[in-house]
Amino acid sequence: MTGPTRPSGAGSHGFPMVVGVDALSRLARDARAGDERALESFVDAAYHPVWHLCATLVDGDCADDLAQETFIRAVAALPRFRGDSSARTWLLSIARHVCLDEVRSRVRRRRRDSAIASGARRQNTVVTDLGEETALRDLLLQVHPERREAFALTQLSGLTYSEAADVCGCPIGTIRSRVARARTELLELLIRAEDRAEEGSGAGVGRYAKGSGSG
Repeated sequence: MTGPTRPSGAGSHGFPMVVGVDALSRLARDARAGDERALESFVDAAYHPVWHLCATLVDGDCADDLAQETFIRAVAALPRFRGDSSARTWLLSIARHVCLDEVRSRVRRRRRDSAIASGARRQNTVVTDLGEETALRDLLLQVHPERREAFALTQLSGLTYSEAADVCGCPIGTIRSRVARARTELLELLIRAEDRAEEGSGAGVGRYAKGSGSG
């Protein structure tokens, strides 16, 4: 699995540009008005968090494609961006729908393949990167999808519970409950995987599972 492909306008050392939420919203408004440089800066600045959300909700192998699809949809929707929510919340909501479409497509393909070749099993992707973030993502893939989504938005993408509720279209209390249950699931998974983990590989993951959320 590889990390996010660096956008053309990213920093000289390969790290993505980072701007504040309000600055990202200003870039979105300027891009909506036809400013091409603002559009390029908007994509460069937002690519990293979009990629990581896609990798968490689906997988890292297709995260580049899903991130690109997210920005294609976002650019098409820019004329309708009114700024009622932050550009980050708006963009991650689009990314979430892109991921849901991909998951639905995969479900349809699995059903089709099962009908064509009864009993055939889909080959699982082997994750070779044992870094903290990849280990966390691997564990998260075993968590219930709705809880994984809430956890990823609040603990990995940095949204508040209120912003995550806007993205998911549910009450803030539901987000809090899903995050808490995701943490419980992660801790149980960590205990079961402890004897297989390399020294220190579970410590950083546990930090997310035990940590307090944003609000």
